[in-house]
Amino acid sequence: MKTLKITLSLLILVGITSCDNFLSEKPDNRTEIDTPDKISEILVNAYPQMSYFDIAETMSDNVFDSGMVETLTKNEQNYNWEIQTETADIDTQAMYWDACYKAIAHANTALEAIDKLGNTSNLNPQRGEALLARAYSHFMLVSFWSKRYNPATASKDLGIPYVTKPETQLITKYTRNTVAEVFDFIQKDLEEGLKLVTNDYKEVKFHFNKDAAKAFASRFYLVKGDWDRVIALSDDLGPKPVGKLRDFASYDLLSVADQTIAYANSDANTNLLIVSPNSIVSRSRYSNRFYLSGDRYNEILGSSTNLFGKSWLYNFYSSNSSITVFLPKFYEYFKYTNVTAGIGVPYTAEVLLSNDEFFLNRIEAHVMKGQTALANDELEYFLSTRTAGYNPTTDKLTEAKVVAKYPVIDNEYTPFYTMTPVQTSYVKAIAETRRRDFIHEGMRWFDVKRFNIVVNHETNNKPTNILVKDDNRRALQIPLHASNTGVELNPR
Repeated sequence: MKTLKITLSLLILVGITSCDNFLSEKPDNRTEIDTPDKISEILVNAYPQMSYFDIAETMSDNVFDSGMVETLTKNEQNYNWEIQTETADIDTQAMYWDACYKAIAHANTALEAIDKLGNTSNLNPQRGEALLARAYSHFMLVSFWSKRYNPATASKDLGIPYVTKPETQLITKYTRNTVAEVFDFIQKDLEEGLKLVTNDYKEVKFHFNKDAAKAFASRFYLVKGDWDRVIALSDDLGPKPVGKLRDFASYDLLSVADQTIAYANSDANTNLLIVSPNSIVSRSRYSNRFYLSGDRYNEILGSSTNLFGKSWLYNFYSSNSSITVFLPKFYEYFKYTNVTAGIGVPYTAEVLLSNDEFFLNRIEAHVMKGQTALANDELEYFLSTRTAGYNPTTDKLTEAKVVAKYPVIDNEYTPFYTMTPVQTSYVKAIAETRRRDFIHEGMRWFDVKRFNIVVNHETNNKPTNILVKDDNRRALQIPLHASNTGVELNPR
């Protein structure tokens, strides 16, 4: 039943044909979008239909040179923070750029239809979803293709084009907004969407719902440094969100295949927003030389990294004769277009927003508010749900343990705001917790950017490639086909 349920859920998200141009366009000029149901159908594709996981993960310090003889070109280019050759391949930088703007096109088309219908109150749920979806895709674009958010420089830093209207011309030239302008637009859409969004869906986890909207907002305000807003958004979780976090212990009873299904299952309480992009990220462990390697994964996931000194509940498995290792997270559904020829399109279930991230954002905000004792209790609870053989009587988290395990290293973590030594130790502990929990999902890259962490990428028989602080490569280069239509390139 679980397999059937997630397969049907994946099929729900395979639908409307998007535009070929790199920015927005009405998805189907023959269709009159004149009812709430038709607007809802348009919004099915208001989420990026490509995955960023492989791109972001490979750029982070979660991957190593595994020593495999060969690898995919895109894997090596991501590892070296290079612009990828213009290609139609999935899981590439240019394709994710396109996917975000195509999603924005659907959101804008829905919003235009809502306005034409009088923007009546019965369309508020669709309007809320469209605004949140538009904000999300723009947020992901600015997170990848711009410098990190810094209020001191945001009004000058190049952002990305913030598109709010469907295209009416074949080719439209766009000017990049500043990072500050993009963040202002995102916040406006986000706050209005929060007020309107509902849970009134047949498949609630496959749309922006109330909890997913709050989780996304908490990520946004964490980047902005608005700790009070992050805490207020997460109040429903409380200091111990019992039953709301991922139950890794339950995976011990499942096969590897069933674990991949369980991870992105809509029945999992932690999962708030699930998508099924066109992606082969589940195959990365076989094809990527630069991946989580068998001889290095203990640096991130060994028992020595556990503040209680015990093993983690994460179930890792080897592939390629232990050259690489993986945690079963990605269920691939292959939709055949020609069964005889074996031709089709792969879709992978992915979790974009979860209570796990939401709660970690809350803990970090408490640290930054100076509420160390509360943050300590919350972090202890989170770690307890990931620790094998956790004993609530003897396994206690203390400030002394955190400071000893994560000492302050000069110029290591350098966000745009200041932190005390104790705050720095706790933020490092939370960042490392996030790093483990979202392995393979690219979340680490956003912390690398946010905290300006130096990354050393070693390659056998080659000099180490170092991503230094404020390196221009931290902002991906604009795809060639976008720059050819006038979008300004990032400095190199």
